[in-house]
Amino acid sequence: MYKVGTLFVMRRVLGIVSSLLLFLGASAVAQSARPAVPMAGSSDFVAPLLLSSPSDSSSSKDSELALTVPPALPRMGPEFALQVYRNRASMQAEQLWSYSASTLIRAELPDTQQYGEYALQRHYSAPHSLAFKALRFNGDNFVKSNVILRLMQSEASHVEKDDPSLNALSSANYKFSYKGTSQVQGRLVHVYQVKPRHKRGGLFKGRIYLDAFTASMVRAEGKPVKSPSIFLKQVEFVQDYADVGSFMLPVHMHSEAKARIVGRAVVDIYNSDYQVTSGAALADVAPSL
Repeated sequence: MYKVGTLFVMRRVLGIVSSLLLFLGASAVAQSARPAVPMAGSSDFVAPLLLSSPSDSSSSKDSELALTVPPALPRMGPEFALQVYRNRASMQAEQLWSYSASTLIRAELPDTQQYGEYALQRHYSAPHSLAFKALRFNGDNFVKSNVILRLMQSEASHVEKDDPSLNALSSANYKFSYKGTSQVQGRLVHVYQVKPRHKRGGLFKGRIYLDAFTASMVRAEGKPVKSPSIFLKQVEFVQDYADVGSFMLPVHMHSEAKARIVGRAVVDIYNSDYQVTSGAALADVAPSL
């Protein structure tokens, strides 16, 4: 097991983005149910729809066909969706005890035409433990050592040291400005512009996208409000999420950075095959006294 923690004291190349997105993933909760029928307008409820086939005089009641369509989830207003998200974020922080996942990190330095791809197994245990197990690597060792391993070390270091309350998507840390609705991954979402109240590491400015029916995080994008290193001129990211049981966890992060030494760096992180342990699951198997 390759475990990274307090050993990282070098410059954090792209690491702040990864750790920021890990926190967002660990603090976003969604219900696994999705609306099967799109909502029209701003209606808060759609009644069940009963369709019956026509019958003639020779048919009996047994020949009648009735199709019942279950009601769709009510569409939330933007302020209510944001509040529900915050409540679910707090719930997930309490319930997410651990998870494991398959991780694939692809990193490219276009200016030097160098590339690396690292397959890993990650394991997180609440509240401050993140470990990686290396599976295979293909590409340039320079990319492996100076981009991918540093990113992994920085991510684990942030998990170990950071105070989640200082990075939370809360009114204490951010100002929120509603920008309307949009479609992301085939889902109707509320779009919010987020602006940090403090210029502090771990915060970002950009946009978040919440499912209009479940208030779950669908996407976050932007740039860190504070550069993680004087050697980085710009860092931008887009992070997508998916429902994993009752939790919302990150599945893909794309980031680009402009470094003063190596030029442009492009990183994609894919997480899949999540195995999650929740506090509720542990309570079910705990022996009774």
